[in-house]
Amino acid sequence: MSLKSICCIGAGYVGGPTCSVIAYRCPDIKVTVVDLSVERITQWNSDVLPIFEPGLDDIVKSVRNKNLFFSTDITAAINEADLIFICVNTPTKSYGLGKGRAADLKYIESAARMIADVASQSKIVVEKSTVPVKAAESISNILRANQKPGVKYQVLSNPEFLAEGTAVKDLLNPDRVLIGGEQNHDGQQAIATLAWVYKHWVPEDNVITMNTWSSELSKLAANAFLAQRISSINAMSAVCEYTGADVSEVAHAVGMDSRIGNKFLKASVDEPVIGKASIGFGGSCFQKDVLNLVYLCECLNLPEVADYWQQVININEYQRRRFANRIIQCLFNTVTNKKIAIFGFSFKKDTGDTRESAAIYVVKYLLEEGAHIRIYDPKVETEQMFRELTHPSISDDPEKG
Repeated sequence: MSLKSICCIGAGYVGGPTCSVIAYRCPDIKVTVVDLSVERITQWNSDVLPIFEPGLDDIVKSVRNKNLFFSTDITAAINEADLIFICVNTPTKSYGLGKGRAADLKYIESAARMIADVASQSKIVVEKSTVPVKAAESISNILRANQKPGVKYQVLSNPEFLAEGTAVKDLLNPDRVLIGGEQNHDGQQAIATLAWVYKHWVPEDNVITMNTWSSELSKLAANAFLAQRISSINAMSAVCEYTGADVSEVAHAVGMDSRIGNKFLKASVDEPVIGKASIGFGGSCFQKDVLNLVYLCECLNLPEVADYWQQVININEYQRRRFANRIIQCLFNTVTNKKIAIFGFSFKKDTGDTRESAAIYVVKYLLEEGAHIRIYDPKVETEQMFRELTHPSISDDPEKG
């Protein structure tokens, strides 16, 4: 293969770790991660990385400034690269059509237009951010409508399947790598090129190729299925509390069925704590992707399917509120002026990510009841806690937050 240089647009939770591992496993390929944020790039080039993942520090330090580079010079990185990963944020829309459910693709579109403006040679563009089905088509349309003479693009879908807290482990030993692309000669060549990168360390049988739309939908489906399992065991936990059953024992019995398995029902030594019957799922992916799927189903005029997946979200919200109510009940039905300590604010262990953390909502409910809250988390800065708790979607009164 002639692939010598990779550029990644976006130095966040996906782009940073993914490209660090690629550089670590592919010493013959130059990997440059770029971002508009000077602060974030400065952190990636420092001794204190902007995100915490076990094992990430060692990998970054072993290849940084050798074949892994972090830069704000996006133009130079795009021009030099043979292959470009788009790893930008795709949050749930907070405005307009699809508000609260659809994915906001403004950063994806901005990245595509930047590539089209800058690129002077043909590129393989890889959509790695979680996107709705057919988003690759929009990227292709933008690139081809603005392409320069002699410049051609192939757009691939290569969704990430990283669990925060085990991201490095997931990258080094992935269950599977999905690559979707056009089913023509040029598309197959592009797929083979990206597959060649991963085959430096991933067994060939674990690299799965398919059409673009199947790849995009597979990502949403995977997260929806995992979120569904968590909501299922949490729904059973409510039944257990009213019947005297032990949810841990029920989860163990159910998990022993080989058709079901114990993953995401009860935590084991090598399984994330989020798998337990718990306060509910959090993080940047599960809620966002399920809501995205709900919106997609509504747009396809599949209301029954949309309602099914919406209920996964509803159970998660119910579990958060139910947990806070249990605390209040245990404290004689009032927490006014009572001091309550919260140990842990990130959405799961081994990460400093607070996005959609259940702790945010539990604290919100307790504050509304007049409690005095003290929070401790070794990986979350105090300023980040205040930002989450004073966000307009959480608090109408920033001073109270």
